[in-house]
Amino acid sequence: MDTQQQFEKVMAECRALFVKKLHDYGAAWRILRPSSLTDQIYIKANRIRSIETKGVSLVDEGIRPEFIGIVNYAIIGLIQLEMGYSEKPDDMTEEQAVEAYDKHAHAALELMLRKNHDYDEAWRGMRISSYTDLILMKVFRTKQIELLDGDTLVSEGVDANYMDMLNYAVFGLIKLTFGDNDTQA
Repeated sequence: MDTQQQFEKVMAECRALFVKKLHDYGAAWRILRPSSLTDQIYIKANRIRSIETKGVSLVDEGIRPEFIGIVNYAIIGLIQLEMGYSEKPDDMTEEQAVEAYDKHAHAALELMLRKNHDYDEAWRGMRISSYTDLILMKVFRTKQIELLDGDTLVSEGVDANYMDMLNYAVFGLIKLTFGDNDTQA
């Protein structure tokens, strides 16, 4: 399987969970402001780092579901940045939510393919724990940009950081799914 196929396979798993939760909860996430989504990604990435550091999880979920959560929260964040948050979660149908999800998932794939070309798949030589650290760094950068109300001098915006967090989480999922000689934590 090539990188694009691996990316699409793990994204299909993330999408399937998104669709199931959308069925169960509706688009309740529509009320979340981007800063709250940044905090949700922080919680997920921090838990991954804690498990990586301690070597054990006391809650019966491992690293994989947290990476899936990061992917889905990042896409929700991108949707919220594009549409704005809502005061009511019923302003978006399930079909509209899935369409928006697919749009941003496709954009993430396209970005990954362009970067993968330029960086020659350097991510494959990285440890999963490095993806965790990079996601956390992107979270802290995003929080700073949010504190600045997006008024940066030279940096990309919150959307670019969400996209990077999404792609790093996908890289982690690819390595967890398909293995790799360089997957040490």
